[in-house]
Amino acid sequence: MANIREQIATTALHVTRFRELLKRMREYRPQDDLEIVRKAYEFSQKCHSGQTRASGEPYLAHPLEVALVLAEMKMDPVSIAAGLLHDCVEDTSTTIVDIRKEFGEQVAHIVEGVTKISQIDFASREEQQAENLRKMMLAMVDDIRVVLIKLADRLHNMRTLEHLNPERQNKIAKETLEIYAPIAHRLGMGKIRGELEDLGFRYLDPDTYRQVQEAVSARRKQGEAFLARVQQFLRDKLKEAGITARMESRIKRLYSIHKKLVKQRITVDQVYDLYAMRVITHSVQDCYAVLGIVHNLWRPVPGRIKDFIAMPRPNFYQSLHTSVITEDGTPFEIQIRTEEMHKIAEEGIAAHWKYKDGPVSAQDEQRLAWLRQVVEWQRDVSDPNEFLSTLKVDLYPEEVYTFTPRGKVVVLPRESTPIDFAYTVHTDVGHTCVGAKVNGRMVPLRHKLHSGDIVEIITQPGHKPSRDWLSVVKSTRARNKIKHWLNIHQRERAIEIGRKLIEKEARKYHVSLKDIKEEDVQRVASDYGLGRSEDLMAGIGYGKYSARQVIGRLAPGVNEPAASEERDGTFTSVVRRVFGGDNNAIRVKGHGDLLVYRARCCNPIRGESIVGYVTRGKGVAVHAVTCPNVVNLMYEPERRIEVEWARDEDTPSSYPVKLTVFCDDRFGMLKQITGVIGDSKSNIRNIEAKTGNGQASVDVVLEINDLKHLELLLGGIKKIPGVHDVQRLQKI
Repeated sequence: MANIREQIATTALHVTRFRELLKRMREYRPQDDLEIVRKAYEFSQKCHSGQTRASGEPYLAHPLEVALVLAEMKMDPVSIAAGLLHDCVEDTSTTIVDIRKEFGEQVAHIVEGVTKISQIDFASREEQQAENLRKMMLAMVDDIRVVLIKLADRLHNMRTLEHLNPERQNKIAKETLEIYAPIAHRLGMGKIRGELEDLGFRYLDPDTYRQVQEAVSARRKQGEAFLARVQQFLRDKLKEAGITARMESRIKRLYSIHKKLVKQRITVDQVYDLYAMRVITHSVQDCYAVLGIVHNLWRPVPGRIKDFIAMPRPNFYQSLHTSVITEDGTPFEIQIRTEEMHKIAEEGIAAHWKYKDGPVSAQDEQRLAWLRQVVEWQRDVSDPNEFLSTLKVDLYPEEVYTFTPRGKVVVLPRESTPIDFAYTVHTDVGHTCVGAKVNGRMVPLRHKLHSGDIVEIITQPGHKPSRDWLSVVKSTRARNKIKHWLNIHQRERAIEIGRKLIEKEARKYHVSLKDIKEEDVQRVASDYGLGRSEDLMAGIGYGKYSARQVIGRLAPGVNEPAASEERDGTFTSVVRRVFGGDNNAIRVKGHGDLLVYRARCCNPIRGESIVGYVTRGKGVAVHAVTCPNVVNLMYEPERRIEVEWARDEDTPSSYPVKLTVFCDDRFGMLKQITGVIGDSKSNIRNIEAKTGNGQASVDVVLEINDLKHLELLLGGIKKIPGVHDVQRLQKI
């Protein structure tokens, strides 16, 4: 009886929420026929009958809440219907054919796209992860509604994440922060992005989340009272000036605060925009008038005035930002924008998108231009790690606004150089760039550009890109164009070197290359898993394959290496060694005679994902996959080689790792940090502390057994009250 009453109550709740959905839609789309939405609700109810979520509630609650999020975005009936049906194909016996028959091609197409994205596992190995992200990008270009529904789906899943086990929570939260929140940001959807980030932060790093939350909560009451006073004061001044405006105030989101604390090494009290107020006016003219009034009332903070109205961000965000300080020394931020700008800042592409009634605007098309660019350049990127890293840069750009001598605005990533500028103008301008003038003055090509710089590129016909440029460029376009050029020309050089090495080795063992048939070379190339004989020559030229081994295979019986020698790599001419005291810690798959050493730029430790890079004359350098140098080095896929950690008994017991702990400067802090290190059974090689302005940084070099040992130690240090962040330094 109790179950029946519970079912009736739940059904009544669903009906109430559905009526609320229809009410919202009638408010913003009064002329639309909502019959397709009603039909989709009934169909979804039937499909998910008897299914429950991890929380125990009927499954229908999820698609209903997703539809309500879409209604907040003011989406059209087709999108809302697709939102109600988005899990039917994935989680029930319903097929796309059934959806198409009942609701038509448009709804079926969107549901199919959402289903494909839902099946993507972003936590898979790099190759699969890169391919999955490519699929998502293609789906977004095909129909942006697919990703808008997926964002709504992810938002509701994050709101109810507490019902899953910790492992699933961690996986979904990481995926949200790395994939979905950046996509929401790039689409200009500030409201959804902010909530996704805070929810992801809460589950991914609960201890730090709690610390930031407590610090903000301790200041919330005082902050709200402060904002109320300031708001009333400014409202009176605007009224005197005859400016009509409405105001909003807020305390900065927790994840944004956390990122700022980590990046700038500051305390919560030093965050200029912890408290913020928005002034929403009727015109652009009023926006600038309000800015003048604000600067007359309070002292502006130098360098904190940003005009995103004159120069919008790439996601079309527009607003005036200024940080000011009151008479009592309290800093706060004011954002000034029109109603239209505010709508775009909150809703992004959902505020102005191509499926609304009326013609497609040029601005709507521009909003998706970056997506099309991503799809274009990803075709030239063969390395999955490179694709993932450059995509993350592209999703979260921090811009500088520069100008050509004729006044055209060129938007570049922060810390870009004249080389980035040159490639943005044209590929040939980039390739032939030999110098630059910034604001009329000659600068080196490594010079970092700043907003407002006027840049003039000096070119020289016949000039060629340098590999060194990869270490200074910041834009995806420049990096890919340079790599593409280097790939072609470096490969030609490697093939030439490979042929010369083969000829030299053949002369040494009195083998006539004229007697070796092309099909034999092709056969040996196939043995190495290569498609063409040129690939084999390039591999020899890069040092990836031994010319002696290849000759032994091409001319059997002539000084051919013994099979056991080749397998175990015990050539007398080469002594296997590993730099840095690793002994035989790392092995190259399929190649026993190559020298191996841990790269000093990242010092990988056992358990980390690693990749090998064939150097010229030094053997194989082994980097952590996360090493910042990997992307620059791996522009030549032929020089990448698979490596693996050897068995435990063959390896040393510990690796030196350097950590920096950023924390409060208080009595007993160092004792607590060393106590956690001691409890984790780590030996301290060296420790050094620096203090200032109530903050401290502690550098400590430890002996760590493996990645799990390191993660356990980091988790323990982060739990110490007053610890803001712990970073592993690559170089020791």
